[in-house]
Amino acid sequence: MIALAPANGTDAKTRVEVLSEEVSASRLTLWSQCRLKFYFRYVAQIQKPPTSALHVGKTLHGVLQSWSYARWRGDATFKDRVKEVFDQRWVEEQQDGGIDWDGKENKEREVAFNLLELYLRETPIPETEKPRGVEVMLEADLGKHGLPRLIGVLDLVRADGCIVDFKTTKQSPDPDRIAHQTEIQTTCYGVLFRDATGQQEAGYEIHSLVKTKTPRLVVTSLPASTAEQQTRLFRIMESYMDGLDRQDFVPSPGLQCSSCQYFAECRRWR
Repeated sequence: MIALAPANGTDAKTRVEVLSEEVSASRLTLWSQCRLKFYFRYVAQIQKPPTSALHVGKTLHGVLQSWSYARWRGDATFKDRVKEVFDQRWVEEQQDGGIDWDGKENKEREVAFNLLELYLRETPIPETEKPRGVEVMLEADLGKHGLPRLIGVLDLVRADGCIVDFKTTKQSPDPDRIAHQTEIQTTCYGVLFRDATGQQEAGYEIHSLVKTKTPRLVVTSLPASTAEQQTRLFRIMESYMDGLDRQDFVPSPGLQCSSCQYFAECRRWR
């Protein structure tokens, strides 16, 4: 039987209270997917080694962040240095170790760099376009709605106010599905952007780097968040707050469990 007590000797109620003070898109998304997994990650804080897929994603995200900063500074030399930046990021993201490559690191590294080169060739963002924001950390006080503080980091805000998010995936995304699957994230970004600027976002672009046999870049354009989507987000946040208050950490068994790093802990849950 698993005891519902967090790591590091922290009292469970205290940890829950901390989580009740602020919320992010990633926390809300995980809460909606599986509350027990949320408990393992954010309350018990059970650390798991990074997966190879996560490492590839973080490396590509880091390099594209550097690319955006270079355009913001007007540095036209980035593409000449891209291999150097990629190699440095690849090593830095492994400093904590723990990745089980199963002898496939070189292959994964090659695939990742090919995806990066593909993105820089096919990106819809002009080389001369100066970003409005890169890795922008924002927060919004939603106390007037009876909700906690919302926090988030926007990967990229284009010159026209379009919010861009980078993702890596093994399957080509379906536009309707990706709109549904990312709604919590995009609506959170919209709330943060509007609170910080007093303006409405121009829309969203999900830039998906697809790791198929023939790599692809799929750009999904989404409109600005609607009032209905914001209402749905706030209802999800209310459910989050209510569930934390009741410590409603129950599992959501399904096909997604086959790739969950907390499978063993979940099986021992009572």
